[in-house]
Amino acid sequence: MAKIRNFEVKMKQISLAHSPDADDIFMYSAIKFGWCNAHNLKFQASSADIQTLNTASLRGEYDICAISFGLYPLICDEYALLRTAISFGQGYGPKLIRRKDKILKPNFKVALSGENTTNALIFRIAYPKARIIYKNFLDIENAVLSKECDAGVLIHESILDFNDELCVEMELWDLWQELAGDSLPLPLGGMCLRRSLPLSDAINCEKLLTQAVSVANSHKKMLSKMLMERNLVRVNDEKLDIYLSLYANQNSVELSQTQIKALDKLFYLGFKHGFFARLITCQPNLIPREYMDYRNS
Repeated sequence: MAKIRNFEVKMKQISLAHSPDADDIFMYSAIKFGWCNAHNLKFQASSADIQTLNTASLRGEYDICAISFGLYPLICDEYALLRTAISFGQGYGPKLIRRKDKILKPNFKVALSGENTTNALIFRIAYPKARIIYKNFLDIENAVLSKECDAGVLIHESILDFNDELCVEMELWDLWQELAGDSLPLPLGGMCLRRSLPLSDAINCEKLLTQAVSVANSHKKMLSKMLMERNLVRVNDEKLDIYLSLYANQNSVELSQTQIKALDKLFYLGFKHGFFARLITCQPNLIPREYMDYRNS
């Protein structure tokens, strides 16, 4: 219980899961370190790799969960999309890598980071004949080096540095541009919120998380130093700065109309190629924030 002016306020417990990747940790840390006023919300936070979180969302395990955008149409009946804590690529993104001495045939064997990841969706549309195995993204580079597979798609911090025996066969950004056109940003990941939460709580959760991402970006240097000192990230300070500039920046604070258009294109492509049973769009699946305006008017 929290006490305000002698009145007891019952804290509302919200289960939240994010990935252990530097961008997710950075965007959530303003809440973790108490830099945002959570009012009557108390987050029970946990972390896991993105495919584990995708699978957890399919089972409805968390109130709020980080997901791959490529998963969302499969859970849209149970979860709404949050407008904040989003990661898009703009001229960059996951990389399809191979050994330098390997020529890829149409049915090459490839390691992907999870069936429901956005990179897997785009890859499967572009390379329908490839033979796919799924691995934790941290194991993909070694799987290619050991010749367990012919190629692999690197994601997260792995794109910043990999073995000299490997080279980039294709940038998924380029694949996305071929598929989507219009120079749209590449949708990668965001967060979803359980629809069964009371709407006022859902709106307050989104507001708090938006504030956290904004505060984190406004105090990037200080927060990055704190993450490094506490060994909360897997990269050194130089790579952390580069990685955050890519995936946790001002474009991560709140969905723009261009980003919404990109999500609609991703959902359309998934539907067109048979990965989703029905076509959805982004806007109707966002939390209706105007409810609070009506309620307070």
